[in-house]
Amino acid sequence: MKDFDDIHAMMTDLGSRARRAATELGFADPEQKSEALRLAAEAVLARKSEILEANAKDLDYGRDKGLSPAMMDRLALDSDRIDGIVSGLRAIAAQKDPVGETITEWDRPSGLHIKRVRTPLGVIGVIYESRPNVTADAGALCLKSGNAVILRGGSESLHSAAALHSCLVAGLEGAGLPGDAIQLVPTRSREAVSELLRMTEFVDVIVPRGGKGLVGLVQREARVPVFAHLEGICHIYADGDADLDKARKVIVNAKTRRTGICGAAECLLVDRALYETHGAPFIEDLIAAGVEVRATGDLLQIEGTVPASEEDFGKEFLDSIIAARIVEGVEEAIAHIRTYGSDHTDCILTENDATAEMFFTRLDSAILMRNASTQFADGGEFGMGAEIGIATGKLHARGPVGAEQLTSFKYIVTGDGTVRA
Repeated sequence: MKDFDDIHAMMTDLGSRARRAATELGFADPEQKSEALRLAAEAVLARKSEILEANAKDLDYGRDKGLSPAMMDRLALDSDRIDGIVSGLRAIAAQKDPVGETITEWDRPSGLHIKRVRTPLGVIGVIYESRPNVTADAGALCLKSGNAVILRGGSESLHSAAALHSCLVAGLEGAGLPGDAIQLVPTRSREAVSELLRMTEFVDVIVPRGGKGLVGLVQREARVPVFAHLEGICHIYADGDADLDKARKVIVNAKTRRTGICGAAECLLVDRALYETHGAPFIEDLIAAGVEVRATGDLLQIEGTVPASEEDFGKEFLDSIIAARIVEGVEEAIAHIRTYGSDHTDCILTENDATAEMFFTRLDSAILMRNASTQFADGGEFGMGAEIGIATGKLHARGPVGAEQLTSFKYIVTGDGTVRA
């Protein structure tokens, strides 16, 4: 990728082209959009070796940059992960097109018939770190929902993102849609991010997907509205009425399946009643799996644990580390999560329906789970094909943001010479 002397001019050009493409996408035929995604999937499959070569360059850059093993895992692509990208593109292609869908409709005594229908947002800016698959996921979901998108991936994933982006453009052009509908910022310059955040003339919403530093920067500097994807400080509460076998299986999976994703468990809360009856064999399981368990109180009696500091609670480790403590029942667990959580994903392990209902009612995280791994906090696992992020705010979209969440609505009002008295 070459450097650009005039970042402002480059970003203005991207924005104006995206706005023109968005106008055309807003009324594009649903089958045409699906065909673009199917062709993009075929291109990714055909160019697998090229994408892997590009990713190898990014991995070299990441190693030179000193990325942690978990962040390197986020950055890495292999044959199976590329196959997953292909499956995601095909799944989104097969989904029902949300644009133009009637959400609700009603008649008024005045004689008016009113419909609320889905409409694209317009132009979306997506700023993300490390994970190359976000290029395909975000591009595909924006296309499906009739939005143009400007993608700004992390500096460490530049080559992988460019290779995947070229496949998306091939799909668009093959289906007769404007290639400018999905654009990639072609520079590592941070000035490009600042420009994107101020482009109110061209961009309708910004979606940041990354760590606390990135999201905080976007929220501070953006003049464009933001869908916040805050850090994933995911909690698991093992209740006194938990099934121990289920708990052991879920806890280990929630922490260890992939430690560098936002759905990885970062804090384990153990009900004292469970601990006094069964101990905490899941902590031994975690240690055996290579996880550093930073604990307090009685949990420090378990061999292999290390003392936790106050800063370890409310921290997104994105690594083989988890904080753990004992709580005196579900109400204390809820209080802890309210204090240290990020409203992303929190889970209760219990066989008690009343306790689960209290957990679900009194917490307001974007995703609440029972007896299931927090690693399921993912748009693909929710049946959305993919996601553009997990929105942790409360306006417009919450939880996994798929194609439907990337639409707004408008009112269609029909009369028959109707006048107001």
